Amino acid sequence: MLNLIPLILFPFAATVSAAIGPRGNLYIINSDVAPDGFNRSAVLASSSSTGTDASPSGALITAKKGDRMRINVVNSLNDTTMLTSTSIHWHGFFQRRSAWADGPVGVTQCPILAGNSFLYEFDVGDQAGTFWYHSHLSTQYCDGLRGPIVVYDPFDPFRLLYDVDDENTVITLSDWYHTPAPSAGLVPTPDATLINGLGRTLNGDATPLAVINVIRRKRYRFRLVAISCDANFIFSIDGHTMTIIEVDGVNHRPLMVDSIQIFAGQRYSVIVKADKPIGNYWIRAQPNVGDIDFDGGLNSAILRYRGAAIEEPTTSSDLSNPLVETNLHPLRRPGAPGGNRTADVSHVLDIQFGSDRKFTVNGATFTTPTAPVLLQIMSGAQSATDLLPSGSVYVLPPNKVIELTIPGGAVGSPHPFHLHGHTFDVIRSAGSSVYNYANPVRRDVVSVGQAGDNVTIRFKTDNPGPWFLHWHVLLHIDWHLEIGLAIVFAEDVPTIAKSRPPPAWKDLCPLYNNAMGSNN
Repeated sequence: MLNLIPLILFPFAATVSAAIGPRGNLYIINSDVAPDGFNRSAVLASSSSTGTDASPSGALITAKKGDRMRINVVNSLNDTTMLTSTSIHWHGFFQRRSAWADGPVGVTQCPILAGNSFLYEFDVGDQAGTFWYHSHLSTQYCDGLRGPIVVYDPFDPFRLLYDVDDENTVITLSDWYHTPAPSAGLVPTPDATLINGLGRTLNGDATPLAVINVIRRKRYRFRLVAISCDANFIFSIDGHTMTIIEVDGVNHRPLMVDSIQIFAGQRYSVIVKADKPIGNYWIRAQPNVGDIDFDGGLNSAILRYRGAAIEEPTTSSDLSNPLVETNLHPLRRPGAPGGNRTADVSHVLDIQFGSDRKFTVNGATFTTPTAPVLLQIMSGAQSATDLLPSGSVYVLPPNKVIELTIPGGAVGSPHPFHLHGHTFDVIRSAGSSVYNYANPVRRDVVSVGQAGDNVTIRFKTDNPGPWFLHWHVLLHIDWHLEIGLAIVFAEDVPTIAKSRPPPAWKDLCPLYNNAMGSNN
């Protein structure tokens, strides 16, 4: 049963450590923070009921391959300048047989009211790698509700290539805003870039920067997580190369680069050898919006070797080998579903931006339905014409190869998009006209590029559920604007209809609708 105040907390140990999981309470709180020297109230995730570890980088959740996650989300929000209801999406997890726990409001659940808690429970299965969680209610994650998840594999095929992989080698990249999202206006400009929750603002004070400590001759697995709302970043470490081994939770053949353009929602694991002279080196995350230089430590953190002076670096950047997405190839079972044969179902997603300042996908604007799509299907809706929002739900048959083509160049490009419930093979990447069916990159967030690009992806419908396909920038940053850049795939509707969520899930909508004064 969903619990009203006083909250009933699950008896998992809460510590000041930032790491919890695979079982634990995740407290959603309001707290004043000043990660770049500017103080503001934020919406944060903490492993402690007192918020002792609350920061804009979020509490780290860890698990092992094969674990069962049981995360009790405790909503303690009370600042009405921002949203006080919430939901959590566990980005990158397939949610096999647990679509009810996926998190997006209007698709798989209703919001969790303030003063309530809700237990998300799902199997990690054979997934391992780098993931993240964030609010999936309107603009809320832009106010700070986000954090990294690491699933360790004791038999990681790359384990002999690195010496250190722990909570200190997780690196989060995010944009930060001084104005709360609900009152920030139409697509505001970020005020700062935060690396592991710290950063600086143009013309602001020289506030502390994140420091990544290393020991010379050790090899480190750094897990990069782009938890940004809008910005993408070009990530690099002065004087050091990076060997990519993981992309969005999927192991890939090692690829050496010296910079990575990482879009909102994407993750990479890279191996970095601490083989340079003892000293301090700039870590750089150059955003595509806002202040894009590095003067005075903007958009930066510090890589510090043991024995180096406690001072800021004086190093410079010299990049010549950027990541090219088409050079990424999966380590295991490469090859797009169906090979080079014609897909069973194909859709071209025509994205337009109208004079009403709303996006349409194939002529329809996504608006969040009062009844989640999962509940609609469980209540008897079967066809696309019966499901809301009208024109935005695509029914897909089971065990078929699906191909999606998404032309680039829409307003605000490049748009990264994310498919829930699956990874997909990118058979044509942004910036390329080549179709690769043999060994394309496999991931769950991809940039669709600029005008002239025609990004094409494939996946197989082997995971029943209502799965959101949305652009991982503007869907969340609607800034009081319903822009509608999303669709839902209802995959294997007869199986979805047999879903059996826990009783607490069924209480979410009545509680929320009653609190909001809804008649639904």
